[in-house]
Order: sequence, then C-alpha cells, then structure tokens
Amino acid sequence: MSDFGLSAASLKKLEGVHPDLQALTKRAIELTRIDFGVSEGVRTYDRQCQLVKEGASNTLHSKHLLQIETSGSGHAIDIFAFLNNKVTWANKYYGPILQAFMTAAIELEVQVVFGHLWQDFQDSVHIELNEKYYG
Repeated sequence: MSDFGLSAASLKKLEGVHPDLQALTKRAIELTRIDFGVSEGVRTYDRQCQLVKEGASNTLHSKHLLQIETSGSGHAIDIFAFLNNKVTWANKYYGPILQAFMTAAIELEVQVVFGHLWQDFQDSVHIELNEKYYG
C-alpha cells in the first residue's frame, strides 16, 4: 500500500468519467510506488480538436469525449507522474504507475487499454476502458 492519495484537482478531473475507471484510478493510487495525478478526464470536442491540431492526439473520436451511445460518461483519463513535488513526463516513471493500474484492473475486473502499449501512437499517460467490453 502506498502513502499517496488523489488530490482534489485529480478527483475533479474524474467527474463524468465512467464509474469503473474512477474506481480503478482510486485503487491504483493506493497500490502505486510512484505518485500520480489525473491531468484530464472528460474533454470537450473543441479541446479534442485542439489536441489533434497540436499533434498530441490522432483522433477526433477520443474516449475522453462523452460516450453518449453507451454509458454517457468519459471512457479515458490521462495521468501524470509526480516526483519530488514536481510533475514529470519522463516515460520511465509510467511503467510502475501502469503496473498499479494493471493490478487494480485485475482486482476490480475492469478491462482497460494503455496508450503506453500502442504501436502506432505512443501515449504513456493515456488509460481507457476497453471498447470490446464497454462499447
């Protein structure tokens, strides 16, 4: 068990996100050995367009958008590693955090996909519900 907890800002970013992904994130923070926070949960379409334009995303059909056809909630979050009281985007810190998410996913029986493992677009900070199970 870690000594970490989600900040009020991270909890706010989880609002509107699917309850399974919220529960997963809350459990992962208890298991991680590297502190993390939530940088984005539900996005507006305008925000998604901006990220595609900047090259930070490659789709306008992001799971960060409300999934109206299925659950009406967001199916993705982005996280950040927090080390020595500073945010770090260095990939080497995300493996241990994602291990905590995977352990929590197994424990809670939540099917997830990690952007860290994508071949075509590396996105270490991205975690989404598996659409094969969640639509």
